[in-house]
Amino acid sequence: MSVIDRLHQKRERLIALRHELHAHPELSFEEARTSELVARTLSAAGIEVHRGLAGTGVIGLLKCGDSPRMIGLRADMDALPIQEQNLFPHRSKHDGKMHACGHDGHTAMLLAAAEHLAETKSFDGSVAFIFQPAEETVGGARVMIEEGLFERFPVERVFGMHNWPGLPAGQFAIHSGPVMACADQFDITLRGHGAHAAMPHQGFDPVVAGAALVQALQGVVSRNVDPLDAVVLSITRFQAGEAYNVIPDVVTLGGTVRAFRPEVQDQAEAAMERICAGIGAAHGVQVALDYRRGYPPTVNTTAEAETCRRVIAQLVGEPNARTDLRPSMGAEDFAYMLKEKPGCYVWIGNGLGEGGCMLHNPHYDFNDDILTLGASYWVRLVEHLLAKA
Repeated sequence: MSVIDRLHQKRERLIALRHELHAHPELSFEEARTSELVARTLSAAGIEVHRGLAGTGVIGLLKCGDSPRMIGLRADMDALPIQEQNLFPHRSKHDGKMHACGHDGHTAMLLAAAEHLAETKSFDGSVAFIFQPAEETVGGARVMIEEGLFERFPVERVFGMHNWPGLPAGQFAIHSGPVMACADQFDITLRGHGAHAAMPHQGFDPVVAGAALVQALQGVVSRNVDPLDAVVLSITRFQAGEAYNVIPDVVTLGGTVRAFRPEVQDQAEAAMERICAGIGAAHGVQVALDYRRGYPPTVNTTAEAETCRRVIAQLVGEPNARTDLRPSMGAEDFAYMLKEKPGCYVWIGNGLGEGGCMLHNPHYDFNDDILTLGASYWVRLVEHLLAKA
């Protein structure tokens, strides 16, 4: 790995910063302490600080030279409502809250890069360091955009990075096109006519209809969408009745749809509407589908993905700039930024061992060994995109 020497010399301080963030996790739109730490660190480095977008969002603006060009680099700050089960000294000090997705590491890496670029001034143009709240819930990126992020900071391109457990430390993954899927949600209500469980013929059973619906909806994936288009439809909730001897009036189902293209989302929703109507008619019950679009697919633009690949290859070598990893059916609200601006979202390997425990797991921890590498990537990307003449 080709870590920048100055960043390597600050490794212990960077680890301490990451541990401080990990020990004090804050949930979406509650990142007051984290926001204050970020703003204080940026200000101490001489970086112009802007606060208030999406409540706890922070933007650091660093200008160097005469170029009018501006790029955006984004890190997420929020934690998850998980009870941490690690026992190391920097474990969460707040019950029911945990940095189980590595946003502590993302924030630390971007802060380190911002400090370094403020010291070296090794570029010509402007960088907006975007510290975003609420990635894990309703989409802090969307809220920042709605509140004028790109009007106030008119970046030409925007870039993001996420740690990826299972990918060896020292490697990055770069996708040209889709990286992450959409995250749509749905609820289905089936209304029948309740009856005594011993006399089912006297009612219209929404439980039987619901069971049939669960099976029929699997046909959306296997029979309504092109086999070459990846899509997932998962039923994750089935709630019905409270007594052993009563057929209930109402059954509710819920779940998620994941896909990489808006057209596939449209096909899935339309097919679900048809199937719900058919099952309702067949079983004599009323079926209502409430389908809600969540995070859109995260899709990199081709030119920016290639630019990031070249920068990464120079940093860690061609074999470690991986382009062979498949996209994930997980979702990411950086997608909203990529809908507005060209850009690229890369994965940095979090390792295979103890530090590589899967995301959203109570035993997860960000791998401190990749902090300086991630910061070096941000620096080299800025120096490449905003190179001095």
